[in-house]
Amino acid sequence: MSKTDENLKQAFAGECQASVRYMAFAEKAEVDGFPGLAKLFRAASKAEMVHALSHLRASRVVNETAANLEAAVEGETFEFKQMYPAMVKDAVQENEIDARHSFEYAMSIEMVHAKLFKKAMEEEILNSEANYYVCPVCGHTVRGKAPKKCPYCGVDEKKFIEIQ
Repeated sequence: MSKTDENLKQAFAGECQASVRYMAFAEKAEVDGFPGLAKLFRAASKAEMVHALSHLRASRVVNETAANLEAAVEGETFEFKQMYPAMVKDAVQENEIDARHSFEYAMSIEMVHAKLFKKAMEEEILNSEANYYVCPVCGHTVRGKAPKKCPYCGVDEKKFIEIQ
């Protein structure tokens, strides 16, 4: 891997982390009664995501859609089979309850994502107008209609976020 490829990879990771961090800061600023600051954090978050996408495109890892779908299945499968089980184990050993729950939710939902991507490959629904909904607590993702209650964390269907 060239130095530039490594730099693009590091820059992409850093920009993604900054984007998500600023979204969390925006949520906290809203709760704390600072709507103007929340808006600034959301703007910076969006800008950081623009940077991350630019770095990703420059790194040439975005391929044809079929290859991207295969990469998505592979990535999600790695996460739920290898990455998260090890992280859950560490959190249990260190008695880090919040981290354990966070990892367990993510691990479960990565399985769901892998299934959704596999189904997309098998059914060739790439141009389907299906609706998708995401649980705002655990990330559970469903195609079609939100469940009455999230099967992973119990959130009511009204709180699911419809993806446009």
